[in-house]
Amino acid sequence: MSHLLRLIKVIRIVAKHRLDDFLPQQTKALKQKELTALRLLLIPFRLPRIFRSTDKRNRNRRLREAMEELGPVYIKFGQLLSTRRDFLDRNLADELQSLQDNVPPFNSPTVQNIVEDALGVKSEQLFKQLDIEPLASASVAQVHKAKLQNNDEVVVKVIRPGIESTIAADLKLLKWIASLLEAYSNIGKRLRLIEVVNDYEKVIFGELDLQIEAANTSQLRSNFENSDVLYVPKVYWNYTRKNVLVLERIHGIPVTDTDSLRDLKVNLKKLAETGVDIFFTQVFEHNFFHADMHPGNIFVSSENPKSPSYIAIDCAIIGSLSDDDQEYLAKNLLAIFKRDYRRVAELHIASGWVPKTTNMHEFEFAMRTVCEPIFEKPLKEISFGQLLMQLFRTAGKFDMEVQPSLVLLQKTLLNIEGLGRQLYPELDIWKTALPYLENWNNERLNPLNLLSKIQENMPKWIDQLPNLPLLFINASTQSSKLSEINKSLVRQQQIAEKKLERQRRLSRNSGLLALLFAAFSLIPVVSETLAHIPAATLGLGLLGVYLLCFRR
Repeated sequence: MSHLLRLIKVIRIVAKHRLDDFLPQQTKALKQKELTALRLLLIPFRLPRIFRSTDKRNRNRRLREAMEELGPVYIKFGQLLSTRRDFLDRNLADELQSLQDNVPPFNSPTVQNIVEDALGVKSEQLFKQLDIEPLASASVAQVHKAKLQNNDEVVVKVIRPGIESTIAADLKLLKWIASLLEAYSNIGKRLRLIEVVNDYEKVIFGELDLQIEAANTSQLRSNFENSDVLYVPKVYWNYTRKNVLVLERIHGIPVTDTDSLRDLKVNLKKLAETGVDIFFTQVFEHNFFHADMHPGNIFVSSENPKSPSYIAIDCAIIGSLSDDDQEYLAKNLLAIFKRDYRRVAELHIASGWVPKTTNMHEFEFAMRTVCEPIFEKPLKEISFGQLLMQLFRTAGKFDMEVQPSLVLLQKTLLNIEGLGRQLYPELDIWKTALPYLENWNNERLNPLNLLSKIQENMPKWIDQLPNLPLLFINASTQSSKLSEINKSLVRQQQIAEKKLERQRRLSRNSGLLALLFAAFSLIPVVSETLAHIPAATLGLGLLGVYLLCFRR
């Protein structure tokens, strides 16, 4: 029943902040009766406030404060929304942007208490300085400035106390809603909501373990160790535990502070394109990508404004793809960029993203119908995120299921495009991405790379050589067994056919016998006629009838 209690609390918060104002008067998604019922449901929760003074807050602020009160699951949703300025009203996007790193902080227990409990020593022995007031406060954790005894400037990240139980309650509620939608709606089944929620559960609970974030940060730092486009801070492992993380303090400009970036004469076009390049590098070269790249986690170095570089923090959520998903994704993106809808259809079917029984021509036609009007615009005016959503809706008509392994990637791509367009509205993500994908495809097909893969797999194949005779024997045995089974099935089918044929003959014979009896019953009537038929002739006729009935 805890999920029901959480649902009641969610409804109460929705009513408290009057979020029903966001419901349209009419919509295709909900019928008017359903809208009315939803608003009536909220009335009991709003009654205590009806007689109070009118709420002067605008609805955007009410939505942001409701998300803060609802907790981390909803705050993260608001963070994603805030990056999509091509979808949202500008004022709403500005309001939600404060969810990135301006969530109300906690004061009890103190950061010193948390550090001492986790590390088992007094904070004074570790730090020359540890600020009580947080530098930034987010949905799951908050960060404090500090200085180690060796004068290294660091930040101390601590998990919000009690946050795990709140997240568990929200996830239980989401699972319950997902199970209802999957049981009673086709769209719920197609979206595989239970799987999506289960995957998100792993991600967000992983975010509560700062040792996982530390490992992710170290790996990402290693991947870009010699890069001049992305810097990742150093982890101080001696001071890191499950609920405490100590990192090198970075100094950069928040990526959303475009005024400061312009004052420094940062090349915003180059900066936006570099962000897209970093994304594709992580996905297709490293297969290890930062999956929480909202603006609160991204800073810009001020060292080289003409060729700017990024600084990434908060590596709690990291994504990776299987080899098959990685390959199909790249090929699909290339086909979409080249407007090769036949190839898109073939790849969707080959990958199993749509059923094998899908009509290739119909699917290709549907994709062309959606994409061609969009591609009539200049590429720089086309939102990649919007196009993907249109394609998803179209593929959904062919029973395409959500691929949970790609959910994080889709979310990250939305973040990247929203961030890039915010920096440089003229960003042509297609122009930036296409050469990269073509290069990836050429590298994959390069004979030297193919030879390298063969060399890489050769030891595995050599290890299997001693097992080959046994494998051949097993295969031969299996083939022999299959042959015997096939012969047995053929014999059974022949026996069944013979039985069926006997039943058919018996059925025919029964009819003929009945006809014979009927004929003999007429003998007295035609006795005079039969008297004139020779006995031999009559005998031959009866013998023919006998043979017809009983010898066929």
